[in-house]
Amino acid sequence: MLQSIWDDIRREFDYGNMISRIIIVNAAIYLLINLAWVFLRIFNGWETPNLYLDIRNFLAISNSGWHMLTHPWSIFTHMFLHEGFWHILFNMLWLFWFGRIFGDLLGDRRVLPLYILGGLAGAVFFFLGAALTGFAGDGSVPHYAFGASAAVMCIVVATGVFAPDYSLRLLLLGTVRIKYIVAFVVIMNIISLGSDVNTGGTFGHLGGIAMGFLFAWYLRRGTDLTTPVQAAIRGVDDLYHSLLRPSKDHAKRGPRAAFRGGKSVKETAAGPQRPSFMRRAGSSSTPQSGGGPSTTLDSEATHQEQLDAILDKIKERGYNSLSKEEKEFLFRASNRN
Repeated sequence: MLQSIWDDIRREFDYGNMISRIIIVNAAIYLLINLAWVFLRIFNGWETPNLYLDIRNFLAISNSGWHMLTHPWSIFTHMFLHEGFWHILFNMLWLFWFGRIFGDLLGDRRVLPLYILGGLAGAVFFFLGAALTGFAGDGSVPHYAFGASAAVMCIVVATGVFAPDYSLRLLLLGTVRIKYIVAFVVIMNIISLGSDVNTGGTFGHLGGIAMGFLFAWYLRRGTDLTTPVQAAIRGVDDLYHSLLRPSKDHAKRGPRAAFRGGKSVKETAAGPQRPSFMRRAGSSSTPQSGGGPSTTLDSEATHQEQLDAILDKIKERGYNSLSKEEKEFLFRASNRN
């Protein structure tokens, strides 16, 4: 069962859209951070140890300049980090509902770049809010922020601007147009600033909302703010694949067959009467009574040996060099269960 679930997740990540991939990454980090919390609590007398907080804060942003200086990666990792179940559930539901519409309208290639821009804008607003309003106190006790809310709000707002009359069916409310949902979200976040509950998170939400409007405003005028981010993502992806790609020398050398006395090891091991297509390219064929090269499949060779020999011949001489018998053998092998 677990293998089947893992295969489904891999298949969705490999072939699904960007929204699916972002959700999978968020869910994976959520599981890891909460499993760490469970095991560390068990071995610490059911108390949350400081080690867990260090692990969580390793990925989160903070109003502390020293933290940001020593954890520069957190400017990106914080937007994929969730600690509470309801926090990640609602964020991923909003992302799923609105992200699919956004991807259909403006292209899947813009989803991750805009997600990142929204998260970065949320971080900037969090820093500005902490510095200008003092909600984080005098700074002696660092405040941390994490979650995908700002990134999701950015995509929600951009979707509302470009598809205001698109309708969604909501539980208990029925069919509602996106523009009213977006207006409600913006107003409620502004009102939330007056309360003293999750003030830093609210500033982050407003940053994502502002980036969503800014993206839509510029795109309507012909400027795509996600273009530099797309280029950066492609650069990282190319670098990653170049590190995994074999070197040119390695690719040129490739696997080589061992030869003994002008014949391959397979040839000499199986006896002198090997079929012509199982000999090394360029070696002479054993004449038959008709004077032509042999095309009779060797019954002593295993099916895999015969198949390997045909594939080697195709690689060295091309498919057209195969005899009719060899082509039939290859066809049967391709349909073999």
